[in-house]
Amino acid sequence: MSDAPRTVTLWRPVGPQELALIREAGSRAFPPRLPDQPIFYPVLTQEYAAKIARDWNVPASGAGYVTRFEVREDFLQAYAPQEAGGRDHLEYWIPADELLAFNAAIVGEIAVVQSFP
Repeated sequence: MSDAPRTVTLWRPVGPQELALIREAGSRAFPPRLPDQPIFYPVLTQEYAAKIARDWNVPASGAGYVTRFEVREDFLQAYAPQEAGGRDHLEYWIPADELLAFNAAIVGEIAVVQSFP
């Protein structure tokens, strides 16, 4: 029997600046939220993350990336997935002041799985 924690795969669309900060953290943590960003939004599907990266990040910053990562299932039990504009648009809403705990619940590295110019 394995002692490895059960995990949930999540995705996050990011722009070039956030990706640089993730890489500075050894691809193991997301950067702190900015003062006008009270919530951290990881999403539940790669398709939804790709839509955001392509449709929002590219126009805003010239590039968009989809990251994939694993989070301990026991940590996520404190949060319910939220619907953001459609039943296929599900995301967790993690308060900014809980991002350190979220980062501590990431298992392994944050990987870039898609990029958009």
